[in-house]
Amino acid sequence: MGLASSVTVPYAAYLRVYEPLGAFPEPERSHWARYARRPGLPSAQDELRRSLADLLPTPPVPVPVHESGDAFVAVVDGVVCVCPWRTRLRGWLALEELAARLPAPVLDAALPPVVRRQAQADYERWQERNPDARPWIRTATWQVPLRWFVLFSGEEREYGKGEPAGEEVVLRYRTPMVQARRRVARGLRTLRDAIEEGPLIDGLVDVGRWLEEFHPRSLVELDYGGLVHMVPEARLAEDRSAADTEEGLAALRAGDGVRAGEAYERLTERWRAVRDRQFAN
Repeated sequence: MGLASSVTVPYAAYLRVYEPLGAFPEPERSHWARYARRPGLPSAQDELRRSLADLLPTPPVPVPVHESGDAFVAVVDGVVCVCPWRTRLRGWLALEELAARLPAPVLDAALPPVVRRQAQADYERWQERNPDARPWIRTATWQVPLRWFVLFSGEEREYGKGEPAGEEVVLRYRTPMVQARRRVARGLRTLRDAIEEGPLIDGLVDVGRWLEEFHPRSLVELDYGGLVHMVPEARLAEDRSAADTEEGLAALRAGDGVRAGEAYERLTERWRAVRDRQFAN
């Protein structure tokens, strides 16, 4: 087994939407129905390892040549729901974000300009044929964006050993789409009444618009993903970020600025300590 297929990728967290099979047109619906019955479905780490393998050749392949036919599968109240990887689309979107985040010399060294120009041209042609396409998965590196926690209740926290191997720690939240949308709307009202427009509100508006693109009976999942390999297990066990977010918003609604500030400080300190690890030797 090569390095790209065996290494643990520790820095990515995910916000996913699982849609019921009925939300997909044919023949895609039949494809996912067959896919969901397969044994040994791939994990999030499998997806990320495959992406890393594409960066090993010279020149690197920043975006897959073909779209992935894989998905994550969940059964909700007896209904099969799938979350397509759409790795090619997400690769294009990530490349756009990377250009805005990295200095040009660093970006040029990692991905030569000619490679990025070809990827951009491919994306523009694809967009003309697929103007309404959107990803089912959002990815964050070295953190979980605080706005993601607004979608969940602290009681929806799931922490323990994953399946089927039972060896890998999992920390995630899952909620019905209707609850996630309701919490976004309520959270926006609370924040707009309490603070000025800014990145937190803008980010929550963006997440809310994204959720509106999906079937109302979907499942929404926040998965700490590879972050569980980076954060000490004792800290994971104590992590109550969604509950802290709930408490902060409730305090804002009650006009209790002190309690809201304390909840926000717990959140920011917790996630600052995680983000700082990307600069450690």
